[in-house]
This record gives sequence, C-alpha cells and structure tokens, in this order.
Amino acid sequence: QLQLVESGGGLVQPGGSLRLSCVGSGFTLDSYSIGWFRQAPGKEREGVSCISPAGGRTLSVDSAKGRFTIYRDNAKNTVYLQMNDLKPEDTAVYYCAADVRPPVFTGCDLNLGYDQWGHGTQVTVSS
Repeated sequence: QLQLVESGGGLVQPGGSLRLSCVGSGFTLDSYSIGWFRQAPGKEREGVSCISPAGGRTLSVDSAKGRFTIYRDNAKNTVYLQMNDLKPEDTAVYYCAADVRPPVFTGCDLNLGYDQWGHGTQVTVSS
C-alpha cells in the first residue's frame, strides 16, 4: 500500500496564499523525489516544484520562483507546497507525485519517473 493524499486547496483571491499538503502512507517520503504538478483547464500537466531525496535540492517552474516553496516535514511524512502571491494563472488541480527509485533526484518533468500519484486538490485564484 503506497498512497499520497493532497489537501489544502481552495478558493483564494489574487495575492493570497495557500499551503498544500502531500501526506504519504505506506512509505517514507524523505527517501524519494517528490514533485508538485498542476493541470490548468485546457493545458497540459506541468511540473511546479520538486524536491530531492533528503531535501537537498529543489527545482521550480519559472512562473513559481520567488512565490512557491516546497519543503518537507519528515516527522509528519509530509511534503508541503507553500504558495504566496497567488495569481489567476495558478488556478489548476495540483497533484503530488513520488519517484520510488531512490536516491536519484528525478527533476521536475513528469515523464522522467514519477510513478506514484495522488488524486489532486483544486486551487482556484479569483477575485
């Protein structure tokens, strides 16, 4: 049993903040690359922010740099995505995913080995 469960999405005004949570069960998230991905209406799924095993490296999409932070709370077996200064363009379903092939840092391309996925949480940024 390997599961990832996202939470923390919702409706927020432009400029607001949300913190998304990705909670693992059945495996220890600190051992794996974890990524946050999103899929907006009419667009392909894209990598937003990803973190290496043990958290030493991170990557993020240009549009998220300076606004989004990915980090781990290993005591809670959770990876968070703190999202600040949200924009309407951030509206999407956000998914977390794991590459269960440690210790490689997969990067932030969903085609490069992320094989364990949650079911997503909706983020809507609107006035």
